[in-house]
Amino acid sequence: MITTMTFVEDDILILQKSDGVVRLIRDGVLQDKPVLDVNVDPDGEKGMLGITSVGSTVYLYYTEANEDGGESLGNRIYKYEWTGDYLINPELLKELPSNISHNGGAMVVGLDEQVYAVIGDTLGYGLLQNKPLDWLEGDDLNLKDNGVILQLEGENPYFAMGIRNSFGLAIDPVTGNLWATENGDDNFDEINLIPEKFNSGWIVIMGPATESELASLPGYEDYIYDDPKFSWEQSVAPTGLDFAKFQEINNYDNSLFVGDCNTGNLYKFELNENRNGFEFTNSVLQDNVVNKDESLDEIIIGTGFGCVTDIERGPDGFLYVVSLSEGAIYRILPAQTITNSTVSDNGGGCLIATATYGSELTPQIQQLRELRDNSLLQTASGTSFMSAFNQFYYLFSPTVADLERENPIFKEAVKLMLTPMISSLSILNYVDMDSESKVLGYGISLILLNVGMYFVAPAITVWQIKKRI
Repeated sequence: MITTMTFVEDDILILQKSDGVVRLIRDGVLQDKPVLDVNVDPDGEKGMLGITSVGSTVYLYYTEANEDGGESLGNRIYKYEWTGDYLINPELLKELPSNISHNGGAMVVGLDEQVYAVIGDTLGYGLLQNKPLDWLEGDDLNLKDNGVILQLEGENPYFAMGIRNSFGLAIDPVTGNLWATENGDDNFDEINLIPEKFNSGWIVIMGPATESELASLPGYEDYIYDDPKFSWEQSVAPTGLDFAKFQEINNYDNSLFVGDCNTGNLYKFELNENRNGFEFTNSVLQDNVVNKDESLDEIIIGTGFGCVTDIERGPDGFLYVVSLSEGAIYRILPAQTITNSTVSDNGGGCLIATATYGSELTPQIQQLRELRDNSLLQTASGTSFMSAFNQFYYLFSPTVADLERENPIFKEAVKLMLTPMISSLSILNYVDMDSESKVLGYGISLILLNVGMYFVAPAITVWQIKKRI
């Protein structure tokens, strides 16, 4: 069961929840040999819970035990060195409480390379959970480092407090703002913007606060409460979240992506101009709450991911979604880079779109997409051809697209090789393809033209050279 992942350059390190093992994915292949194996207590929500990295320094959050499956020693955050093959030289940074649930574990790196970690309330309630002082007695008066967000090497002990349980932290790559998901009790899950000294309101408030709740919030020191930026009245258990930075397009640069564990949905939230809240076109969402029986269609961008536990942005700009229930990592590509407008976890997308992105051929590629959608796919023969073509094309296109991103010279060579074909296909913009016969006629003609350009003409040239030799 995979809980979370991190990138170390182009390598991926993943955590296996129950056995204390860290595994390596290199060049898309899961390596057999673990890079680290530690003792964990995996009961309930305990186990290997969080990982992040800064350069070759890797941070791990897990529920430590004397032996695998043994009694918990508590949640621990360690710092390791990454050699390229193993994690070595552990340094203990934090000793935290643990319980059967609400252990948190998500971590993220800020733009200033500060590391943030979140721990849930571990089913314990004290000052950091907004419990009134006159309700506390004995050991409950002591702070237990639970229900908080920690800045691991910051000056303040708690960056935020009053958190029930969280499985996701993310940093806005533009503003540096910290965002978090939070799971409610029976209702009102949340997405929060987390400034320093933020009070999330638990145990008094989940979801938008009422006047009576605000009046009864005892607070803690100078930590300030603010309402969630979005709430689900009916629980969906939001977990991982992150911002995309797709290389081919900028359509999603102002979007926050969030996964959940209850429904397997992937959500997309559009940020406002100040990037401190969301904008919605559907009036029922403009109060920043989706109530029971209200439509989620505007914000759902994907389904069928099972129990999502992490979302990470890769060095390629794509999103990687970890599914605990499916035991899989899905790579999310923007539809514009995929000829058939699908979401894929297996490859690097469309080699043609990647090779021509940002070049003088980009307008022609967009015209061809529109021609495909508005003419070719409106006929039975065109649909059949595209289906067969895609099955063949995507056997190799993702691999070539990845190579193009890694090697600019190779990308330019592919673009030059594709230019005659793209130019020939552009002829279709000047003809009518309003019938099956015309689609077949023009299609066969262009196939023959390209066979002539790419195979027959070179073959004749080689034959003529050999004759002269």
